[in-house]
Amino acid sequence: MATVAIASASKALLFLSPFKNPIASCKIPKLPFSIRANYCCCYSTQSQSPSSGRRNVIDILQQRGLLESLTSPNLHDAFSSGPVKVYCGFDPTAESLHLGNLLGLIVLSWFQRCGHHAVALIGGATARIGDPSGKSIERPELDADTLQKNTVGIHDTISKILCTNSENFVILNNYDWWKEVRLLDFLRNVGRYARVGTMMAKESVKKRLESEQGMSYTEFTYQLLQGYDFLYLFEKEGVSVQIGGSDQWGNITAGTELIRKILQVEGAYGATFPLLLKSDGTKFGKSEDGAIWLSPSMLSPYKFYQYFFSVPDADVVRFLKILTFLEMEKIGELEREMGRPGYVPNSLQRRLAEEVARFVHGEEGLTEAIKATQALRPGTETRLDWQTIEGIAEDVPSCSLAYNEVLNLSLVDLSVSAGLLESKSAARRLLKQGGLYLNNNRVDGENKIIEAEDIVDGKVILLSAGKKNKVLVRVS
Repeated sequence: MATVAIASASKALLFLSPFKNPIASCKIPKLPFSIRANYCCCYSTQSQSPSSGRRNVIDILQQRGLLESLTSPNLHDAFSSGPVKVYCGFDPTAESLHLGNLLGLIVLSWFQRCGHHAVALIGGATARIGDPSGKSIERPELDADTLQKNTVGIHDTISKILCTNSENFVILNNYDWWKEVRLLDFLRNVGRYARVGTMMAKESVKKRLESEQGMSYTEFTYQLLQGYDFLYLFEKEGVSVQIGGSDQWGNITAGTELIRKILQVEGAYGATFPLLLKSDGTKFGKSEDGAIWLSPSMLSPYKFYQYFFSVPDADVVRFLKILTFLEMEKIGELEREMGRPGYVPNSLQRRLAEEVARFVHGEEGLTEAIKATQALRPGTETRLDWQTIEGIAEDVPSCSLAYNEVLNLSLVDLSVSAGLLESKSAARRLLKQGGLYLNNNRVDGENKIIEAEDIVDGKVILLSAGKKNKVLVRVS
């Protein structure tokens, strides 16, 4: 449907485009192939039709609790007729995406898995404005260098998660078409189709206008900029569906309205998914240390894994449905196990952590997280090596001591020197209670002396007081 609409309306957009030369009209410039290649080497223009008998992706999303609103019930039929291009936007306001962005990636992945084409749009232009949705104050302005750094970081994260072995995925940057736009052309050719009353009625705008901080004109225009992104992608890339969190409904409908008014065609749709909340209504995506980042350089796979391992029982089944790709029958089976005698506590949390960590960090990241988890469990039989200990280095306190200061030193003295325990008497008391561990092995003798073989790969020692208090000793 979108293809027919595009063909019938191309002349209209050529005339109305803000990129139009004031003397001689010209098409909105396509992105050079070199720019595309820099964004995602996995992109292919070949369509993949959904296999016969495959369920409609809308049904899947609805069953799993990943669908909140549709701009039209016709969207269900659109996904039954063949491959559809779908996009989700991500503004580079930080160097990494966080857990709040994860649902967007998961929903895009569902479209990929059902044979449709996914487009991730990095908001290199819109990030300079700042989306007011869900914000009580205006976003701080980002300089060009920070935006570029953030864009690269987010691109790398998205491509690693969605682009692996995929031929139906592309990453674009809206700055590539916004950087040449002239204000007067945009106001004349696009702004004239936006109704101020409709823009002010958007929930995100109303809340800000009623607040003490108010809203700047810059932020007020954000929905129009995002709306034009959809129009551009619809006309130039054949993208007919935009998805986003429920707080993006106003921005999404701004795009469908622009397409309808400027191109005078139907066939552009929007869909939203619910925000990621816990059962008590609070946001899911914050830890004591701050945001749960998706980039391993900002949050180790181990910490990411542990965050999901600590999900409450009240939330774990719902999160298995919305955050993993396990079959619903399997999730139902796991849920029934929770109520059976002999159920091992946190078994579902462990499965959740494994599935989400694998999706975000790959098999290698999951393996790293599991090894680090085992390394931090006193009494485990897992053999520690230097790489495993380094994987948890940022997650435990550490100190550095010279090799000759450590060799032949008593474990009691080392525990105090490394800061694990406050005094020798406390160390001796813990030894008698069986709570002092050297490289995850319980030490019973008070006279234990550090030998060369106790220094893992000649570089590190892991000391543990009980199950939670640990210190990493770097030996130089």
